[in-house]
Amino acid sequence: MSHKYHFDVTMSCSGCSGAIERVLKKQDGIANYQVSLENQTVDVETDKDYDTIYNVIQKTGKKINGGKVVS
Repeated sequence: MSHKYHFDVTMSCSGCSGAIERVLKKQDGIANYQVSLENQTVDVETDKDYDTIYNVIQKTGKKINGGKVVS
């Protein structure tokens, strides 16, 4: 079953957004993701649970200001 998650993440440069893209790309079960440096957001479509994706993003050292389950 596919889930969609939205995270507000503090990113100050393209290196920050690139770090998040790299860790998401390595994960199995992620159908799609969108990292927006301009909007400071990360949207993920995956079959993994919310906490798993939250922890993957958090491991980059970027501050997650909030998150929610979209569907």
